[in-house]
Amino acid sequence: SDRWQMQFNASKCKVLQVGPKNKHYSYTMGGFAPAGRVLDRSVEEKDIGVMIHESLKPGVQCAKAAKKANQVLGQMARGLHFRDKHTWIGFYRQYCRPHLETCIQAWSPWTKTDIDLLESVQQRAVKMCSGLKGKTYTERLKEVGLTTLEERRTRGDMIQVWKTLHKKDDVNPETWFTPVNPIGAATRVTADKLNLVKPSNLNLDIRRKFWSVRSVDKWNSLPKELKSSGSVITFKCNYDKL
Repeated sequence: SDRWQMQFNASKCKVLQVGPKNKHYSYTMGGFAPAGRVLDRSVEEKDIGVMIHESLKPGVQCAKAAKKANQVLGQMARGLHFRDKHTWIGFYRQYCRPHLETCIQAWSPWTKTDIDLLESVQQRAVKMCSGLKGKTYTERLKEVGLTTLEERRTRGDMIQVWKTLHKKDDVNPETWFTPVNPIGAATRVTADKLNLVKPSNLNLDIRRKFWSVRSVDKWNSLPKELKSSGSVITFKCNYDKL
């Protein structure tokens, strides 16, 4: 900061301390105390649009996303009085659902409470659609051509895995995944060089539900031809058919 002559405003900086074993030390900026300013501690902060809680659990972000999506849904309801499925669902897909899926690989929920909270927004949206009275949620989804948000999240995970392994994003695949060893023992997993090895040190739900871990089993279960798709569009189309 001193070298580049870009000073931080210490009053706007905070400390987010993560982990159950964190000793919660105090940190200063601008020199050691008492000359420097002791930074305030925060339990949650927004990072690129995603709320990061000190527990690393996505509950806060899920609540924020559901609240925003419900607000947009209310605005849509006030502006559209005739809600035929083509117009209404089109508006829902474009203006409401993105709030429930933006950066979802980083905060996909795993508790039933958070999953149901997000799904309730789509349930409300579909229920407001004209001509679907008396049908169950599953029947309404089929009628309007939607899937559950949980299925959408799995689809999004698979798309991101494909883009990472095929180097369509500017990231190193080895940072996230460990490919199988084709020279090792012949098993169902090693039969496909695009399959992945799941880490073994998975003691916490936070780690087990992390994107690069939760995606491994589902990715390995996909057909070899699907994983070898030549483009992301082809992968999406073939995945939807599957």
